Amino acid sequence: MRQSRIVSVVVVLAAALLFVPLLTAQAVISPGSTDVFVNQVFTLPVGITGVSDLYAFQFDLAFDPTILQLLSISEGSFLPGAGSTIFIPGAIDNMGGTATATADTLVGDIPGASGDGDLVDFTFQAIDTGASSVSLSNEFLLDSSFNFIPFTTVDGSVTVAATPTPEPSGLSWIGCSAVAGMLLARRWRRARRRA
Repeated sequence: MRQSRIVSVVVVLAAALLFVPLLTAQAVISPGSTDVFVNQVFTLPVGITGVSDLYAFQFDLAFDPTILQLLSISEGSFLPGAGSTIFIPGAIDNMGGTATATADTLVGDIPGASGDGDLVDFTFQAIDTGASSVSLSNEFLLDSSFNFIPFTTVDGSVTVAATPTPEPSGLSWIGCSAVAGMLLARRWRRARRRA
């Protein structure tokens, strides 16, 4: 009986040790989400949270080309905060709605960046109303020993509304009312003189 308890405890401890890597926190990569208006130019960062020793990364980004047009891709502030980098913005395809092979790497024998921050900034113009998912694919993260870093991704989104029509301010309505009142009064006086 005592021996079976010991075996049971050993089996439970071994199983727990096997699942510890699954319970550790993983880095999360996510394009942002935002609400904009038609014709608005805006920047959507792809950020990372909870990463340790990030030395290099690469990913592709997809969006709805009937709603968004990608204007430019620039390096975020996260990786350069750890040292010199080589940034590759990748290729923009506004017909297919993709940005492919966007990559960044630190240079030299230095530790990678740890924490949270912006990896890449994508500058878009909203060209029509609607909602566009913004998703990542073909992504990988490497640490300073060139080992893959586990991570998860969360899709972002952009909702584009029609450009609002500016309403006249209160003072301009008062001014218009005053002018209309003066014109009506003048017309009324002329009509009275003729009568």
